[in-house]
Amino acid sequence: MGDVLEALGRVCDDVREGLPEEGVLGVVPSVVAAPRTVEEASAVMRVAAERDLAVVPRGNETRLDWGMPPTRCDLLVDTARLDRVIEHAAGDLVVKVEAGLTLERLAEVLAARGQRLALDRPLPGSTVGGTLATAAGGPLRLLYGAARDLLIGVTMIRADGQIAKAGGKVVKNVAGYDLGKLLTGSFGTLGLIVEAAFRLHPLPQARAYVTGRVENAERAGQAVRNVLHSHHVAAAIEIDMTAGGPVTVGVLVEGVPEGVAARAEAVAGLIGPGAEIADAPPGWWGAYPDGSTLVEVTAPPTALPRIADALGAVPGARLRGSAGLGGLHVGLDTTDPAPVKALLDALRAVSTAVVRYAPQAVRDEVDLWGPVPALTLMRRVKDQFDPGHRLSPGRFVGGI
Repeated sequence: MGDVLEALGRVCDDVREGLPEEGVLGVVPSVVAAPRTVEEASAVMRVAAERDLAVVPRGNETRLDWGMPPTRCDLLVDTARLDRVIEHAAGDLVVKVEAGLTLERLAEVLAARGQRLALDRPLPGSTVGGTLATAAGGPLRLLYGAARDLLIGVTMIRADGQIAKAGGKVVKNVAGYDLGKLLTGSFGTLGLIVEAAFRLHPLPQARAYVTGRVENAERAGQAVRNVLHSHHVAAAIEIDMTAGGPVTVGVLVEGVPEGVAARAEAVAGLIGPGAEIADAPPGWWGAYPDGSTLVEVTAPPTALPRIADALGAVPGARLRGSAGLGGLHVGLDTTDPAPVKALLDALRAVSTAVVRYAPQAVRDEVDLWGPVPALTLMRRVKDQFDPGHRLSPGRFVGGI
């Protein structure tokens, strides 16, 4: 341990032994390093390669409990000090930032110039790197796309410590863009994300949130389709419901004040009687449902009634998320694997369902990822990017 600390201390000024409370799903890191620059991060990763250290990245720990525990964690690379806005080319609607920057801080910087990165923040404190690594998103995906769609350039540190770049800081430059797509949602298993460039959008002049309650998922699905297929261009279409109960449908409309007011009134009519219009979102908007277990569900919007029926396996389960895209989350509060298994069986019969986090007793007994047809290809990609399988080992699907 001493020689590893010494070697890392020669290339990074913030290196120390890991603490029990810094464990990644119970796996305590031997050493923690917090590089201040991309060059320091590169040097840290080179030392890790020379010493055959297993490396796990850490942002602000908002999603560190997603995925599986690493099979080992010799070195935890903390990106907290990589938190600069490198360049904001407001005229080009492009920003380049470091991975440890929080989305809240980035939003403040961009708002001062009347712009935004159209990525929601379901968990306060989420960093750019962590958001990309877990492919996290929220309501605005419907109109503006997911993280991988907004990403136009990325800088990563390879397993051997070399700096690799793809894309650029100009929206038209798509060279190497596939690397950004590979890294997005890779859970740190292919490389350490240190910088990212995004395309931006102007802040809307006005917003209106239209919400209405309907009696069941069938009616909610119809309301969602009504809005989705209309010409009113919703920025987001969300739902919130508890198993067996009524469904709240929420729609966000953005634009200029006069147009938003008229479109919101029209959307309210599409949702149904009693729909209300407000300037602020409902309290549940964009947040994950409560519970000790969170399941992410992906299915076409037409599958909403069948997904709602699947909730019958666990009374009290809550369904929330982007109905217009078919990207939903189920929250349930239990340490018993049996109801989670029943729920996953029911959900996977009609959709893709992935357990994002759960108590250890549940993790030990259920298949977190479900069927993954592309697993063989994913293993080949892992072998190419990380031949020694030292980057977040075991964290991703299939033990990648």
